[in-house]
Amino acid sequence: MAALITVLPGDGIGPEIITQALRVLAAAGQAAGQSFEVREALIGGAAMDATGDPFPADTRALCKEADAVLLGAVGGPRWSDPNAKVRPEQGLLDMRSAMQVYANLRPVKTHPALYAASPLKPERLEGVDILVVRELTGGVYFGEKSRDDNSARDLCTYTREEIERVVRMAGELARGRRGHVTSVDKANVMDTSRLWRSVTTDVYARDFSDLQLEHMLADAAMMHLLSRAAEFDVIVTENLFGDLLTDEASMLSGSLGMLPSASLNADRRGLFEPIHGSAPDIAGRGIANPCGTILSVAMLLRYSLGLEELAGRIEQAVFNAVAAGHHTGDIAEPGAASIGTVAMGDAVLAAFEALA
Repeated sequence: MAALITVLPGDGIGPEIITQALRVLAAAGQAAGQSFEVREALIGGAAMDATGDPFPADTRALCKEADAVLLGAVGGPRWSDPNAKVRPEQGLLDMRSAMQVYANLRPVKTHPALYAASPLKPERLEGVDILVVRELTGGVYFGEKSRDDNSARDLCTYTREEIERVVRMAGELARGRRGHVTSVDKANVMDTSRLWRSVTTDVYARDFSDLQLEHMLADAAMMHLLSRAAEFDVIVTENLFGDLLTDEASMLSGSLGMLPSASLNADRRGLFEPIHGSAPDIAGRGIANPCGTILSVAMLLRYSLGLEELAGRIEQAVFNAVAAGHHTGDIAEPGAASIGTVAMGDAVLAAFEALA
């Protein structure tokens, strides 16, 4: 039976990068004799324009039915009124909640071919291979909110169950890596972080004593991520801190355009997307980097469909293409020639075929 993949191109550069990712998915399926049923739906600003809802009922149904969801990006200046009651990004939050994807996985791995694209010195980039596990459906983003002319409130709330399930997933993933977990919090000032630290300590002492657990304050983690990134293995943290840490980590890889993500539920069904936004300033110009989306396809194959070998082949193809000098503008060296979105897709496909 064919795996059902719901595809949500979304806004801005979303449709452009999704097109290239689907080309790679089709080639991967053909190479491995795997069949995928792809169904497209609306989300974000595009959905608001068509239905008034950033996450319409039809899209919700397809996402809940699918084995995996592949997303481009949402949002843009057309829908950026801060006083609007409904914004495109609400569709993304609603989708995460509907799919119960509580663990966001963001790998950060450096490659010598991209060292020049990073503002950091090459010696800071050698050997970096990090997996950030971010709690995705709790914390301040989902807490009670209120606002008037003189004050505003965003409530940060976590339960023991929410913390335990995400730190447990981080531990399971660390067992397949180097066996070190860094739990990031602000236990010096926040009660939610004190609960986070206590629950994490209990879970690892009871069920993951084979792993090395380290606690680190969020501000220190921000510093060390740029000064000694190669020492990190798995980082697990709450929603807000994870959002900030992974955007900072993009400076290690050279560009947001190179970073994929997976958001998983308890059954490992997931939402897969590049971590960058809709980039409205370059939308329609054919210059967006599709690699983060293509690498998200690899994560989809690995985590939701269990196709590890195929996932690894796609990842190798992306980095082989980059190493061969195929660079979109965001990863090209200053003054060097760059290629567009379709040409980058062509290069990855060629590299994928060469690995057969």
